[in-house]
Order: sequence, then C-alpha cells, then structure tokens
Amino acid sequence: MYGALQPTHLVLILIVVLIIFGPGKLKGLGKSLGEGLRDFKNAVNSNDEDKVEKIESKPESKTDSK
Repeated sequence: MYGALQPTHLVLILIVVLIIFGPGKLKGLGKSLGEGLRDFKNAVNSNDEDKVEKIESKPESKTDSK
C-alpha cells in the first residue's frame, strides 16, 4: 500500500542475507562491490578524458575550394 520497500521489509531482507552469507562473507562482498564500482568509475572517467584528448589533438583540416 505504501510501497514495496518499507523499513520492516528492509530489516527482514538484511536478516535473511546475513543468515545466508554470514558476516565474514558480507564484508568480502561489500569490498568486492566497492572495488568494482571504483574500477567502473575510473574506466568511464578515463574514457571521457581520452575522447577529450582526441578532440583536442585532432588536426584542423584546411580545405581550399579554389
């Protein structure tokens, strides 16, 4: 009625995940997820920087129509 993810639902999901994976495994999963997101962000940012460098280093072509 108020939405799918109410606070009680989130607590219940957290308890189930904790029971399934255990606290040690959750720490490793969180670390892996953080590293993956950081690598993705760095890849996206470096890709944008490469595009900027290509645009800036692109020689201007001068075509004479005469």
